[in-house]
Amino acid sequence: VLGFPYIFRGALDVRATEINEAMKLAAVYALAALAKEPVPDIVNKAYNIERLNFGRFYLIPKPLDPRLITTISPAVAKAAMDSGVAKNPITDWGAYHVELQKRIGIDQKFMNRIIDRAKQNPKRVVFAEATHHKILKAAQVLVDEGIAQPILLGDPKEIKALIEEHKLELDCPIIYPRKEKETLERYAQKMYEKRQRKGLTYRDCVKLMRDRNYFAAMMVEMGEADALVSGLTKDYPKTILPSLQIIGTAPGVKRVAGMYIVMTKKGNYFFGDCTVNVDPTAEELTEIIKLTANGAKFFDVEPRVAALSYSNFGSSKGEIPDKVREAVRMVKEINPKLIIDGDIQANVALNTELQQEMYPFSRLAKEGANTLIFPNLAAANIAYKLLMEIGGAETIGPILLGMKKPVHVLQLGSSIREIVNIAAIAVVDAQVHEDAAKQAKG
Repeated sequence: VLGFPYIFRGALDVRATEINEAMKLAAVYALAALAKEPVPDIVNKAYNIERLNFGRFYLIPKPLDPRLITTISPAVAKAAMDSGVAKNPITDWGAYHVELQKRIGIDQKFMNRIIDRAKQNPKRVVFAEATHHKILKAAQVLVDEGIAQPILLGDPKEIKALIEEHKLELDCPIIYPRKEKETLERYAQKMYEKRQRKGLTYRDCVKLMRDRNYFAAMMVEMGEADALVSGLTKDYPKTILPSLQIIGTAPGVKRVAGMYIVMTKKGNYFFGDCTVNVDPTAEELTEIIKLTANGAKFFDVEPRVAALSYSNFGSSKGEIPDKVREAVRMVKEINPKLIIDGDIQANVALNTELQQEMYPFSRLAKEGANTLIFPNLAAANIAYKLLMEIGGAETIGPILLGMKKPVHVLQLGSSIREIVNIAAIAVVDAQVHEDAAKQAKG
């Protein structure tokens, strides 16, 4: 179960003339190395075990570990090539790894591109919840793969105990805000200057700075970290508030929004707003459309935007279709080059044949939408969660849009892989901000 399926996979992929001892040994060594690596959450959950670590009760990987195919098969394929029995040698190992991921239903094309960009110039990412084992395991991946330079906030004793308990090899800066008296006072003074006319006293600011989310936000604001990642253990509004108060929105942006990338068998789609704005007005929806379209461009995708409703191009009257139509009208005035249409029903937005037959005038009739804007938070939240649970879709997100500096909020209870993905996005976001700052200086 653990070896032969993946040995055969590697052998077939290079058209090996035989399975020799070198290939079998390569599989054994790959298994042994994998057993010593941090175990992903998906495996712990599958076996209803809180945490698996290499030791007397866990000597070899579990059969349901999704890393088996991407670890053993390449090792076997390489051994076949080295021993001269491969008729079709692999030349692009990165592409081969992606192909293996697809075989188990993981299409990391979006994230592979982002991770590659992050590795070119890793940035300092501060984690406000470093006393959680998932954050530490994600930090280990980030360090091992050269994606980011993690900064851990929390009690050093607690963090080091977790590192030892989970057999990690982390050597990252650890900061305990409550013990950083001089820094805490400096940060509190800065916050007081920002918020003194918004009801906060200096004492209030000192107290708030003991909160790791406030401290982390100020680290980014002061340039002592490049990006912030938080939200694993707190709900979204409580996590985002400190960053909004300290860092604020980007110039010209009145409100932030949350975007998900939803990866389905039919393709990849950008959903907005899934996390922040409960019932946006037409003006607020206009802002969400602009932010989400720019979010698609961040991933090198040209947005084709559908503003969704329960009606098609004025077929029904009501508060929702009216505000959606008004938002589309305003966006077209601001950015006439953006491919956008609506109000439009979700199925119509994605079905080009139906549009060409019934609504040939639609700007989405030729290629269909890849960026879906929902009329309110309930619709967006329900849509992406239904696709995940019933439709088998995978998601990347939430991706926070519209902040002045890189801040990214995790979904409550995110997996290690999801934390790594968001951290990689935060690194690239920081790179983009750095490049923009350099251009502004000339």
